[in-house]
Amino acid sequence: MINNSSKNESNIEFIVADEKDIDTLEDIRESAFQPIFDSFRNILGKTIYEYAQLPEDEAQKELLKSLFDEDSIWKTWKVNLEEVTVGFVSIRIDKKAKVGEIGLNAVHPKYAKRGIGTQMYDFAVEIMRNEGMKVATVATGGDPSHLSARKAYRKAGFDVEIPSVWMCQVIE
Repeated sequence: MINNSSKNESNIEFIVADEKDIDTLEDIRESAFQPIFDSFRNILGKTIYEYAQLPEDEAQKELLKSLFDEDSIWKTWKVNLEEVTVGFVSIRIDKKAKVGEIGLNAVHPKYAKRGIGTQMYDFAVEIMRNEGMKVATVATGGDPSHLSARKAYRKAGFDVEIPSVWMCQVIE
């Protein structure tokens, strides 16, 4: 059974989020991902970014909203520190395959470098373990702007990786 609320020793509380939390979570998502989108723009250049990446970046806002659709396969927790929402994590449980997945998640940059992300991922893995999952997965970028996410995932025990490379060219 998935818990609706959990508090740990560092005053971080995990509370199941709902539609009324979308604006707060969107602010966190936008603040956390803007440096990543800026990095993508710098790496890809104007043309490739505009055509290949910008639509994906813009769609992320709708992805966040879709986590709360009635038929969504995701459950999302907000992460509160001293009653302030500082992050969120979405989790998908596949009982048939026995695989849990961490999906869209973020910690507001004002609260970065405090171990909140690692605690969030530890929480997600514990939910998966309690639900009988045998494997936990998460996907992230291999670019420099995702370095802190990769470090937090590794600290939370994600230790098997399959590198991926996305290659592009302008064909005007």
